[in-house]
Amino acid sequence: MNRDQRLYDLVQILRDGKLHTAAELSGRMGVSTRTIWRDMAMMAATGIPVEGERGLGYILRTPLVLPPTALTPDEAEVLGEALRLIAEDDAHPRNRAARTLLYKIATLLPQAGLPVD
Repeated sequence: MNRDQRLYDLVQILRDGKLHTAAELSGRMGVSTRTIWRDMAMMAATGIPVEGERGLGYILRTPLVLPPTALTPDEAEVLGEALRLIAEDDAHPRNRAARTLLYKIATLLPQAGLPVD
């Protein structure tokens, strides 16, 4: 995983408003705690409202709203197809999650034209 993707994933984890230790985050990201310390320092320096310190943990003090993601029509179609395949497979352990996600995406991206059955 490259650094940009890791930073994005870290922000997603921190958006839950809970305190997360560097050890926990490093385990989830598959990197050292030292890398997490550097990542947190970088995020704080660039204006992301992350607070914390070594030994205590890290938290986002204010909600962080990320910009919406624009999908191309092909991407939306592929996403819809994949979700429908999982949603229609009664043996799949996440078929219910796929159905609810498909509904949410169709609601949030009506321009994508994803049919919700």
